[in-house]
Amino acid sequence: MGFRKDFLWGGATAANQCEGGYNEGGRGLANVDVVPIGKDRFPVISGDMKMLDFDDQHFYPAKVAIDMYHHWKEDIALFAEMGFKTYRMSIAWSRIFPMGDEKEPNEAGLQFYEDIFKECQKYGIEPLVTITHFDCPIHLIEKYGAWRSRELVGFYENLCKVIFNRYKGLVKYWLTFNEINMILHAPFMGAGLNFEPGDNKEQIKYQAAHHELLASAIATKIAHEVDPENKVGCMLAAGAYYPYSCKPEDVWASRQEDRENYFFIDVQSRGEYPAYALKKMERAGIQLEMAEGDLELLKAHTVDFISFSYYSSRVATTDPKLLEQTQGNIFASVKNPYLEASEWGWQIDPLGFRITLNDIYDRYQKPLFVVENGLGAVDVPDENGYVADDYRISYLAEHVQAMKDAVEIDGVDLLGYTTWGCIDLVSAGTGEMKKRYGFIYVDRDNEGNGTLKRSKKKSFDWYKKVIATNGEDLSN
Repeated sequence: MGFRKDFLWGGATAANQCEGGYNEGGRGLANVDVVPIGKDRFPVISGDMKMLDFDDQHFYPAKVAIDMYHHWKEDIALFAEMGFKTYRMSIAWSRIFPMGDEKEPNEAGLQFYEDIFKECQKYGIEPLVTITHFDCPIHLIEKYGAWRSRELVGFYENLCKVIFNRYKGLVKYWLTFNEINMILHAPFMGAGLNFEPGDNKEQIKYQAAHHELLASAIATKIAHEVDPENKVGCMLAAGAYYPYSCKPEDVWASRQEDRENYFFIDVQSRGEYPAYALKKMERAGIQLEMAEGDLELLKAHTVDFISFSYYSSRVATTDPKLLEQTQGNIFASVKNPYLEASEWGWQIDPLGFRITLNDIYDRYQKPLFVVENGLGAVDVPDENGYVADDYRISYLAEHVQAMKDAVEIDGVDLLGYTTWGCIDLVSAGTGEMKKRYGFIYVDRDNEGNGTLKRSKKKSFDWYKKVIATNGEDLSN
């Protein structure tokens, strides 16, 4: 029968990639603001190059992004025109608590999001809100060392109490941390972590992860107490790993890679640290500092649903000659000779999407929510800002069909689907504007030039039709 009648079709953004207004409305500075575009971007997001403020040598795309801070009414109207049932967005922590450790929140920030949620409600759009999408106030990094400090659990708890109470009745669907497994791959972007020479990076990353997992459980507890209607999900950067060959060593390598990704979700969904992870930490000499009651909290407050991003599958091998790298959402992986790739080298694999959906559903047996999927491409607009993005339509049609097969043929329980970057925004990986995902073109380039004018691409009307037919009509 295809997708459920109340299937939540929509699109996704993140505050730091679209809002801008970094110094307006009482907002404080966050880690995601000070990540530049260019050669220093990766050293900064990986925590190896310390950058906690702006300098004159770099361009910082998040300062303005697409200025949704001043355009949100217009943008939500366009989402409504497409027929969105849901809009996934995130809250900028430093809008609500500019320093992060204040007792009282910033009313201007609270009001800003309340206005957005009410605008969504006006159009019948259900907000799906990520509490932390790579956001960490700079003050918390400077004073406490970000998530390496247990004190952040309390500050996050305070944030959750404030937003769950303030937005009760306006927001029902929540995600605690975006792509929580990114802490292992981009620790500064994922959790505000900076490293000094001589630091035990693995120890710091896993300790910070424990604090985030704890914070996630506490958020789930509070959400359910404040409003029993609340549904809380976790979120991982997903994509099944294939063995490069049927050589048993390659199969084992792919299993190990998958486990590294699922480790966090195992804790959030099942409520305990899996045996393989405990053994891995033991071998690496990682000793997690825990307080009494931590494990009980994790066990008692598991998530209601699992959400994830999917852009590509990945490949694992033990053959050093085959380690020709391909890119994909911060992760590098071995090239799959059977797949085509995007302009950024991300391998395109719709069947891998179905495989990933099945893997996650088989593993957890909880409802799933696809909260990111899309194609980053160079779009060339005509003089009216119109882009004939047939390549994007083709990518999305194939992925929606694969998702439909997972639901219809395989029986996966799926709540909804939000494409990534429903409006063009700043790329998290590269900081570029020219790597576009949206149904809506935004006139801005990598250097910050442009009018910020919004215009519909060809995919806008295509997605409108997909939503109107509940995924039945995928034709171009």
